[in-house]
Amino acid sequence: MKKDKFIIQGLGNNNFLSGKIRVNGAKNAVLPVMASSVLFKDGFGVKNVPFIEDLNRLDEILKGLGIEMKKEKEGEYFINTKGINGVEIDEEASKRMRASVIFTGPILARFGELVFPHPGGCVIGARPIDLFLDGFEKMGAKIEHSDGKYSIKAKDGRLKGANIFFKIPSVTATETFIMAGILAEGKTTLKNVAIEPEIISLIEWLNSCGAKIKGVGTPVLEIEGGVLLEAGDKIYETIADRLETGSFLILGALCASDLEIYNCNPAHLEIITEMLKDSGVDMQVGKDFIKVNNKNLKNYKAFNIKTHEYPGFPTDLQSPMTVFLTQAQGESLIFETIFEGRLNYTSDLVKMGADIKMWDAHRVTVKGPNQLKGRELEGPDIRTGFAFVIASLVAEKESVITNVYYIDRGYGSIEKRLSGIGADIKRVEN
Repeated sequence: MKKDKFIIQGLGNNNFLSGKIRVNGAKNAVLPVMASSVLFKDGFGVKNVPFIEDLNRLDEILKGLGIEMKKEKEGEYFINTKGINGVEIDEEASKRMRASVIFTGPILARFGELVFPHPGGCVIGARPIDLFLDGFEKMGAKIEHSDGKYSIKAKDGRLKGANIFFKIPSVTATETFIMAGILAEGKTTLKNVAIEPEIISLIEWLNSCGAKIKGVGTPVLEIEGGVLLEAGDKIYETIADRLETGSFLILGALCASDLEIYNCNPAHLEIITEMLKDSGVDMQVGKDFIKVNNKNLKNYKAFNIKTHEYPGFPTDLQSPMTVFLTQAQGESLIFETIFEGRLNYTSDLVKMGADIKMWDAHRVTVKGPNQLKGRELEGPDIRTGFAFVIASLVAEKESVITNVYYIDRGYGSIEKRLSGIGADIKRVEN
């Protein structure tokens, strides 16, 4: 793992950033689409692909399965499935990217067997895979676990359609069992599924290539099992990354005089735009852009956050928004309902000068505004890593952010893109 770090000169709570910043394709959309290649008898192209570290992990997993991910040009790849022959998910890549678990569904559906390690990823609390194991058992699979690996085999070599109810609407579990159902025998019904835009995009792509999935955009999906999918000349175009959009919007609200965030879809981010508008952020929201105007004195009002599955407040934007609330007038309550370890980063913001009190693993209160001061920080996960970038730019003096690898997993070439709007941010390679 790379040990690069960022050195950032703080703006001292001044609105010095300006210009335009482009939103990349969504990491959380492109990864499941590329994983779905296991279900195809031919290859297909993918456009608007973000160049992020997770793409390298994805390439390692695909290679291990005999699938080639060939770069055609910047942001465009072709997935060649002709050589597919593997049933084991690469252990090292899986340890570094939890989303690797979505491969379990299509591999097991196609080959009737699967070997995979317990998935890793960001350190943000316990992330059990019971949803996946229970679901595969309902589809007739037998599971064995030894030496840190799971070995799963479908009875008679093929999964059976089943009724699966998710106790929590998990994005990765929804994607996994959508793909498992495509080649299963009979009908699979999934209830209480996640309805994020990335899932809708995945379903629309699969249906366009021969899948039979009903209920798109609703909490109940019905999948008729069939034959291998075929893309023909179809190309998947990755939707805009709503989490990157939200990250840039929060950054702009705190640090920019005028900033245009383009190539985005604000309709996927209404809860963020509405909260920030109510707080006092001056913004213009278009069909595929958001403009932030901070030429007047900032006097933002505090508000409360309760994370929730889409279309509620996304847990992945909780830490960037907490940085915003350190600069808002009044007291805010942050209630993290999804990951019990996701508020641990607030101790670092306190060391920067924030007034934050942790009540338990799921709740903190923030009182603002307080001037932050630069210091050395270590990003524990993708989104908190970027939250620390925002905090460092808001702060006085210099900050150093280590563990940049996590930021690279979700934000491609971020130092170059932020430098383009006036940020003083430098990467030191190690």
